[in-house]
Amino acid sequence: MSVLLLTRSAATHETVVALCAAAGVATDVCADPSLSLGSWGDADLVLVGADLAEEAVALAPPRRAGVHVVGPSPGDAAFRHAVALGAASVVSLPEATSWLADALADVGERASPGRVVGVVGGSGGSGATTLACALAQWHASRGPTLLVDADPLGPGVDRLLGLEGRGGVRWEGLAETSGRLGARALREGVPRDGALGVLTWTGLRRRLDVPTARRMLDAAVRGHDLVVIDLARQGGAASVELVDRCDDLLVVTPATVPGLAATARLVADLGRAGRAGLVVRPGGLSDADAARVTGLPVVATLGEQRGLAASVDRGLGPLTGRGPLARTVRDLLAAA
Repeated sequence: MSVLLLTRSAATHETVVALCAAAGVATDVCADPSLSLGSWGDADLVLVGADLAEEAVALAPPRRAGVHVVGPSPGDAAFRHAVALGAASVVSLPEATSWLADALADVGERASPGRVVGVVGGSGGSGATTLACALAQWHASRGPTLLVDADPLGPGVDRLLGLEGRGGVRWEGLAETSGRLGARALREGVPRDGALGVLTWTGLRRRLDVPTARRMLDAAVRGHDLVVIDLARQGGAASVELVDRCDDLLVVTPATVPGLAATARLVADLGRAGRAGLVVRPGGLSDADAARVTGLPVVATLGEQRGLAASVDRGLGPLTGRGPLARTVRDLLAAA
């Protein structure tokens, strides 16, 4: 059972059951509040009809989250009963149908937000997109994972994973919608390969705005265990929004003088001391040099992976075996 509905009102019953059916959510309708106590604590969402709210209060059910009083034009009594039940809100139907539809869209989803890991290149061609793809591939065998392509000038993470031909919603489609985005709708709507979903771009003209980025990430963390974001080095306000929402930020840099100089400038703009770390690729300088120049700790050293280019060209993605790349992403996700 997902939704428990207490009502004898035909109008409330018709509205709520139709919305639940549209959201693919199971509904248990009960016309006698005394028979609902056994299900009260098990339902993901409890909707108490305003017509039965007084009877429900008299039963003194245990306080819990996810309780709402619903009904057509609820009066002052409905609000008093909502307070007595510990309800989160009083919902007027059908006026608030869109709000209830949004709430139903996330029924049965995870209670706590998933982890967000951002990956950004300290300099051009550092391999940040490759690392982001590898992180997502590795974790997808363990739980629902979303790889977000937030770099308008990047190659497209779907191409690195061989998913460019898969159907599904892209950034452009999200930008054309408004309102709250459901976690299930996003998870099931993007191009997927098993537990791995990819949000990327359709055409060559790419632009990401802050409201769309915010709506996407809110839904992404509700519907996935891990969200990996391939960040742009210079992405404007939307990129700043995404960086600020990352739990962990990995900055990929070559251990060269030009690479570290560019990375140091990027790090100064990020302002993420304490939650960011360096992933260093081989070069003429040491890990200690990289840490000293950038001010960030080195969390991993990424060795060369034989056959990487061929694997990507074949549409298999960068992570195909147990080489140094696999060990690096495993350790990064275990430690962060």
